[in-house]
Amino acid sequence: MTTLPRWARPALWATAIVNFLAAAGFLPPAHALRAAAGLPDDGHPLYLMALSLFVLLFGVAYLRWAQTGRADRLFLALAAVGKLSFFSLLLGFWIAGTLPLRAPLAGAWDLVFGIMFLRWLRGA
Repeated sequence: MTTLPRWARPALWATAIVNFLAAAGFLPPAHALRAAAGLPDDGHPLYLMALSLFVLLFGVAYLRWAQTGRADRLFLALAAVGKLSFFSLLLGFWIAGTLPLRAPLAGAWDLVFGIMFLRWLRGA
């Protein structure tokens, strides 16, 4: 476990909140939230619930690391890669014309937090 710098705790709190909101948005009955974010709404409920579960579990981990002020470097590396990858998917589908611009804009939080986590990992 690594002690986090002062700026990282608020970033992890914010990331946890964003993940909790995103987890709720991926639940099958949350059509309006997905539509507002420009995300497709035609997935099978199993896939939407599985995605929601993974996003929620990461949110719980972010919350725990924010509370303790300590985090595992491997977890933060996976979090950074996951956040940057998700944003890249949104951006790629927007470039391909299959998602509206509001999709990568809604996912910009993942870009910001992914970069923050990577920068911390490089400097720690």
